[in-house]
Amino acid sequence: MSQNHIHPRQPDLSTESDLPAEITKAGSKQTYYTFRLLADRDRVQDGFRSYAYFRWLDNLLDCGLGTKSEKGELMKRQQAILEAALHGNPPDNVNAEEQMLVDLLPNAIEENSGLQIYLRNMMGVMAFDMERCGRLISDEELTQYTHMLSTAVTELLFYLIGHEDAPTSLENRYAAVKGAHITHMLRDMVEDISSGYINIPADTITEQQISLGKIHELPFRKWVYKRMELARQYFWDGRQYIAKVKSFRCRLAGFAYLSRFEWMIRAIEKDNYYLRPEYPDRKSLKAGVWMCWRIFLSLLNISWIKLEPDPQTALVDQIEER
Repeated sequence: MSQNHIHPRQPDLSTESDLPAEITKAGSKQTYYTFRLLADRDRVQDGFRSYAYFRWLDNLLDCGLGTKSEKGELMKRQQAILEAALHGNPPDNVNAEEQMLVDLLPNAIEENSGLQIYLRNMMGVMAFDMERCGRLISDEELTQYTHMLSTAVTELLFYLIGHEDAPTSLENRYAAVKGAHITHMLRDMVEDISSGYINIPADTITEQQISLGKIHELPFRKWVYKRMELARQYFWDGRQYIAKVKSFRCRLAGFAYLSRFEWMIRAIEKDNYYLRPEYPDRKSLKAGVWMCWRIFLSLLNISWIKLEPDPQTALVDQIEER
């Protein structure tokens, strides 16, 4: 199977001397600078490799690209590389992007290490996204999807940043990223639906009479409202967890990550739970100032400073009957 048949290689990135860093910077500047400035010095490259490899793989597995058979073969190959390398037998015949995964694995061999948990869960996320393209999913699948993603991102954060002071408590460990993932799926909902990824459970669509083509109608917005309620609770629990992390750099990274999605929640609520195709204002100066101020207050951790989420905006039906 030709991987280039699925998705053409990006030659401008592949010719760079530091491919992981270049892919990371191109994909997410916030992620790039988080790793560059906050990760433990000996783990910065692991951060770039971890993001860049799965960014590359995710692009190849996009719903509208290639055939399901081709993508299935590609996924099997990546899973085989992961397992072989974890057992100390990395293959030699890998391309430049797969080499990023191979280079990560010497640090992931320890059973249940944060990096290994990240790799296994992210591989599961990739496999699920590939398989569910174009079909409806169940509530159980959606919950498991969010759990895999939140487990992966959280464990990578604690592996890369302040790992010597990484927390051990499991209660609410993944709450912040669960809230972020719920919000992320809502932010990208319009684009995802058009691309073949339906992040609303099939039973919910039937029971609540949701029309995927009518996202501005009340049934759809009621579902968005309920998802926002759940995300807010996760953010509350996650914020309390992050505040107890010993590493200042890790707390800073955690609150910075959280602030992006807390801003997004406010934007969706201000729109009365109408989802937009795009949110360019999330990259505006005003949004950046709001996020920075919230991060600063979060780091102060002074008892009289209250950072609870604002009272949730009520859902108002403004739909005109036609």
